[in-house]
This record gives sequence, C-alpha cells and structure tokens, in this order.
Amino acid sequence: MRKRARQESAFLNIPYERHYESLYLAFIAGLSGFGLVPRATVEIPGSDRRLDRIVKLIRDCRYSFHDLSRVQLDRGKPSTPRFNMPFELGLAVDWARGGNPKHEWFVFESKANRLQKSLSDLNGTDPYVHGGTAHGVLHGLMNALTRESHRPRFAELDAIYRTLREAARKISLEGGGSLFEARPFQDLAVLARQLAEERISSLRS
Repeated sequence: MRKRARQESAFLNIPYERHYESLYLAFIAGLSGFGLVPRATVEIPGSDRRLDRIVKLIRDCRYSFHDLSRVQLDRGKPSTPRFNMPFELGLAVDWARGGNPKHEWFVFESKANRLQKSLSDLNGTDPYVHGGTAHGVLHGLMNALTRESHRPRFAELDAIYRTLREAARKISLEGGGSLFEARPFQDLAVLARQLAEERISSLRS
C-alpha cells in the first residue's frame, strides 16, 4: 500500500507568495486531475529539521514539479533572489540520477529561454512555459504527463481548477488569510482529489 501511495505523490516546489495563488491552485487541481497527490514543504512541522523533511518529501514522491519563474530580486531589504526553488530542484535531480532513477522531475517557467540564462547547467532541459497563467500551468502539466494512464481533457482540469478557486476563498478565511500553510494546503488537496474523482471517470476505479 505504501508503494502505491509513493507512486501517486508529486512534490510541488513553488514560491509561496500571494500573487502566485492562482498558479498554486492550478498545480494542485492539475496534479489531482492526473490522479496524483500533491505534496509540499508547507506540510513540514515546525519541530522537524526542515532540510531533512524536504529530502524525505522528495524521496517519497514519484514525481516532482519545480517552478523557477521567480528569479527576480524581491522588494524586501536586503533585496535578494529566491534560491529555495533551484536548491530543491537540485535535490530532486540528485535523487533521480543516483538514488532513484524512476523519479521524474519537471521544470516550469513563466518566460521562454530564460532558464538558459538563470540556470545554464540545465541546458538541454526544456521547461514547460506557463506564461504566468493558471491555464498555462494546466497545459504544461498535460504536456509533461502524456504517458500517464489517466489522460484528462483540459476542460476537465479547468473545471476542477475553477471550483477549487472558488472554495479557496473560504479556506483562506478559515485559515487566517493564507493558503500557503499546512491545513489550507491539505484542505485544498483533499477537495481537489474529490473534484477529480467526480469529473474524471478513470479515477473512480
């Protein structure tokens, strides 16, 4: 049973920012539409060593999805770029190349050709460019997961996303205003799974 759960899990490596919420919801909705269980670092308990839990999360997942679209300097002082996403991508690549060759990782970006400059070590890897839109994320997931047995149509994924987006407003209020915390993330993932099973017949078996 644990082996099956691991194969169905997908590590989600994204920026936790309010203006990224629509893409965050699209990833959760889209992954659920493919029968995968989203996992993320927001689940990590405060008492655990964060790096150890990140490594464990990645290794417990069959797939990992890494959005490197936030490469610009932030507004807070001192202005710095975001290194968490490329660092966690590196952990996943190392796991796939050494510990578990079956682990599949995918890179997402908002702008075409930028990855060649921001992370030239990945030259030869084509990122899925979402253009900063939820629909772009859903299309990217459809292209990344073409070999899956569950092959939902875009309209089905979009319906899950739209319903999840409406429910997110209530979940956000109940969670104190942020969707990027453990309980809201779990609530979103559970709801997305339920919506996927209602709308996609291949997930009901």
